[in-house]
Amino acid sequence: MKKAVGLQFVLMVGWLLLCSQVHSGDLGTEKAEIKNKLAESASVNNSSAEKSSTENPRVVLSTEMGAIVLELYSDKAPVTVDNFIKNINNYHYDGLIFHRVIKGFMIQSGGHTFDLSFRDSGREPIVNEADNGLSNIRGSVAMARIAHPDSAQAQFFINHKNNRRLDRSASMPGYAVFGAVVSGMDVVDAIASVEVRSIGIYDDVPVTPIRILKARLQNPEAWTPLPEAEPEPAFEMPVPLYLNK
Repeated sequence: MKKAVGLQFVLMVGWLLLCSQVHSGDLGTEKAEIKNKLAESASVNNSSAEKSSTENPRVVLSTEMGAIVLELYSDKAPVTVDNFIKNINNYHYDGLIFHRVIKGFMIQSGGHTFDLSFRDSGREPIVNEADNGLSNIRGSVAMARIAHPDSAQAQFFINHKNNRRLDRSASMPGYAVFGAVVSGMDVVDAIASVEVRSIGIYDDVPVTPIRILKARLQNPEAWTPLPEAEPEPAFEMPVPLYLNK
């Protein structure tokens, strides 16, 4: 009798241990499946984020102080981005200098060679897209212009600090932001810190010229060019008619 009871006890303990092992195995399998699902979800999110970051055109400015990578927002400033990329594809910016550098404000380029000779882009002025919701904050890229709101052609500046006073307001047409620095802000800081001087009519010119060696579109597939505007027909003065008296 005692042997039978002992045998039953041993069998019961063995059965409980077996159930415990099976249950632990199931839990381990469930945990592994959950981990795999989380990993797959993270992979999808990372893939989406990577895709999103490469959808916008990116431009590399190779300068004498290092590379600056700009991401351009063609959805916010389509005309400005189109004009900027067409200037790049025409090699307009290659060899130009940062001719106006003000630490704590901005660095400007796009119009002058090392001896301050002006280089015309050959493109018409564009409409001011400063009402696109983008702000002149540190690292943002905006078009430079003269007094007329729609006078920007090729010159641009990179904001060295937040300059929201340059945004469009009820009293000012503003300066159109069309991109941002995504890599190389340390290069912008370095350029902004160089010694400057006045030369003729130009102020805040770096003592040692800092050239853009080349500017290139990094991902051409992300940009669809806009059609060029048709030139307005030349106005011809009518030939005066002289009546014989």
